[in-house]
Amino acid sequence: MPQDSERMNPEGEEILEEASAPEEAETAPEAQAPEEDPLAEARAQAEEYLNLAQRVQADFDNFRKRTKATRAEAYEDGAREFIRQLLPVVDNLERAAQQESQDESLLTGVRLVYKQLCDAMEKRGVEVIDRPGEKFDPALENAVMQGTPEEGEPGCVCAVLQKGYKMGDQVIRHAMVKVVAE
Repeated sequence: MPQDSERMNPEGEEILEEASAPEEAETAPEAQAPEEDPLAEARAQAEEYLNLAQRVQADFDNFRKRTKATRAEAYEDGAREFIRQLLPVVDNLERAAQQESQDESLLTGVRLVYKQLCDAMEKRGVEVIDRPGEKFDPALENAVMQGTPEEGEPGCVCAVLQKGYKMGDQVIRHAMVKVVAE
């Protein structure tokens, strides 16, 4: 084998090369030019389209979640605003239910309507802020009067002048209170 030369490739296999004539060496680069494989191109394009479709799907899912959250927040804002408008009615029904009357059936009816309205608000998640004797909290209450040391401990609410209401973590109306001076 005078024209063959033996070498080893990285895997340890023998590579046999034939010594070629100079004219074959000139044609070899043209023969080694990479031909475009239509199947490989189609696979690459399919992979690109798949990635694009997955990104569009993820974007749409994110949009749907944001829209759902925005819609829920708008619904809660509307519910809070409606309850805020009902609070004067609740206050007046409470005052009417506390009055003494000659007409016991009228008074009973007012008390039933007041209780029904309070139950409906409670089912909706509205909580009353009525904390006499507790430490004043400016996040829940507005101090509108100052009490004397005989009325309670310093810094505590000694009287609730108007009940406050909150829904979830948000205060709908702060309670108006009288606080003992510190």
